[in-house]
Amino acid sequence: MEIPFLDLNAPYLELKTELDEAIQRVLASGWYLLGNETHAFEEEYAHFCGTKYCIAVSNGLDALHLTLRAWDIGPGDEVIVPAHTFIATWLAVTYAGAQPVPVEVNENTYNLDPSRIESAITRQTKAIVPVHLYGQPADMDAINTVADKYGLKVLEDAAQAHGALYKGKPTGCLGDAAAFSFYPGKNLGALGDGGAITTNDENLAKRIRMLANYGAERKYNHLEKGFNCRLDEIQAAILRVKLRYLMDWNNRRKAIANLYLDKLTNLDIVLPVIPEWATPVWHLFVIRCQFRNQLQQYLAKNKIGTLIHYPVPPFKQKAYPQFAAIADHFPIASKIANEILSLPMGPHLASDQVRVVVDKINDAITLFKKDFSS
Repeated sequence: MEIPFLDLNAPYLELKTELDEAIQRVLASGWYLLGNETHAFEEEYAHFCGTKYCIAVSNGLDALHLTLRAWDIGPGDEVIVPAHTFIATWLAVTYAGAQPVPVEVNENTYNLDPSRIESAITRQTKAIVPVHLYGQPADMDAINTVADKYGLKVLEDAAQAHGALYKGKPTGCLGDAAAFSFYPGKNLGALGDGGAITTNDENLAKRIRMLANYGAERKYNHLEKGFNCRLDEIQAAILRVKLRYLMDWNNRRKAIANLYLDKLTNLDIVLPVIPEWATPVWHLFVIRCQFRNQLQQYLAKNKIGTLIHYPVPPFKQKAYPQFAAIADHFPIASKIANEILSLPMGPHLASDQVRVVVDKINDAITLFKKDFSS
C-alpha cells in the first residue's frame, strides 16, 4: 500500500461537478479579475472568520506584506516574528523594509512564546506576527496583552489555520488583522496561489485593497505606489465551492489526528500538545523523534510519504546571514527543526492507511533504538 503525504487530486474528484461548474461560470462571464466571484468570496470568508472585511489577494506572503505596508511599517521599524516558522513570515517583514526580530517558541506548541516577547521589544518595534503553526492557534490573549501594553499591531499569520478556534473564536478575528494563504495544500486550498486578509478595520481594508490594485482608488487614479496582488475570478469561484466543505474536511482531519494520538503510544515519539483553549484544524500532524532522519527513510522504504516542516529555521537560512551570530539564542527552535516529522494528513486519508502508518512507526522506533544502543 502506497500512502502519499497528501493527495491533492482527491478534493477535486470529490467536488468535480461543482468545481467544473464554477470554472465554467467564470469562463462564460468573460470577467476574470475583481468581479462577482471575488466579491462574493470576500463576503463569505469574512463571515466565516467573524470579521467585517476580507480582501482577497494573490497569495499568503502578499497578504502579510500588504498589511504591514498598510500600517506604514517600513525601514527603521522592527516586527517580532517566531523563530520557528515558514520563511514567508519573515520575508513579509523584509519586503516592507522592516527588520524581523525572532523570538523563541514554546517547545510544546511550537508557537510563539508570549512570555519571551516583552524582552525583545524596543522603541523600533511596531508589530507582532504570531503564527498559528500547523493549524493550532497561538496564545492570542497573552500576545494581545503585551501588544496593548506597548501599542503594537498584531497580525495573525493564519496561513495554516483556516477554521481553527481560540477559546471558541475563529482565527482571523483575533488580532488587528489576519493573513491567510490558499496554496493548494492548505485546508482551504485553491487550484493555484491565493490569499486573503481579514480585519474589522475599515480604513485598513480600504488601504490594503488599494495597495493590492496598483495603489489605485479607482481605475487610472493611483494615490500611491502599489502592487499587483489580485486574486483571479477562477480561484475565487473555486474557493467559494471549497469553503462550503471546509468544516467537514477539518472534522475529517480531526478524526485522523485522534487516531494518531490514540495509537502512537511509543514513548520515543513526542506527540502534539493541545492546550485546553485550542481547537486545531490539523493542517499538519507533526511528531518529534530523536531518530527523525532514520524514521523518515524507513517510512519512505515502506511507501509512506512524510515531510519536514521546517528543516532549517529562518535564522539559519542564507537569506538572513545577519542572524548567524545569534543562532544559538534559539535552542528550542533548533531542536524542533532537528526532530520534527510531518505524517500523512488530509481529509481524504483513509483510517486503514493511518493504521499502517502507526504500525510502521511503532515498529521502526524499536528497531532504531536497538541500532542506536549497539
